[in-house]
Amino acid sequence: MSQYNDSYYSGGGGGGGFMGGSPFSQAGSPGARVTVVAQVLQITPQATNCVYILDDGTGRIEARHWVDNASETNAQKWAGLKENMYVRVTGGLKSFGSKRYINALHVRPVTDSYEVFFHQLEAITVTLTIERGAPTGAIQPKNKDVVMSDISAYSAPSTSRLPSDQYSHLPKLSQAICQFMSGHPSTAEGVHVSAIARAVGGLGVDATKISEALDVLMDDGLVYTTTDDSHFALAS
Repeated sequence: MSQYNDSYYSGGGGGGGFMGGSPFSQAGSPGARVTVVAQVLQITPQATNCVYILDDGTGRIEARHWVDNASETNAQKWAGLKENMYVRVTGGLKSFGSKRYINALHVRPVTDSYEVFFHQLEAITVTLTIERGAPTGAIQPKNKDVVMSDISAYSAPSTSRLPSDQYSHLPKLSQAICQFMSGHPSTAEGVHVSAIARAVGGLGVDATKISEALDVLMDDGLVYTTTDDSHFALAS
């Protein structure tokens, strides 16, 4: 509602009366058709139209639909609308003098409360897209599976893991050793045990604990010795 009330009116388009078309724009984008989910505060039937006062929490606006008393289908279409219920209104944004309203083409009750929340998020998404442009790309979450998108009609999808997630099932010391080694330049010589000890020294462990952790990692097939018993490399 706040956006509708703040939208820019460029004039023209049909005389400005209730039946006239009045072009509006929001953030430079034309708004010929609108949809809103809001609570009906008041319903006022009149001879030629029915007026609904709508409030979505950001503002209020009128919605009007024109009455065709000769049409039984038209009467059924607008039946069942009551005050204090939530509705979805679809129509065009119009102006009469200094007053703005929605020329309602369709109004239906909201039967699922999630539709109210969905509409709010949808309005935020559309507004930010208009103002700032479409997102350039998704941000990869930390410590989660990363699905590689090298997929074609002739190849099966593949999944790889971030290093930090690959060793998340290990004890804290073993995890720290593997993460350090995965970030170390890969060489045939591997990583010396003294470098590993310096890297994980912040955990407050001694040389014996580090040696035991390396033994377990070798037993599990995660690391192996290279040129001698003091140099280690990751198995994968």
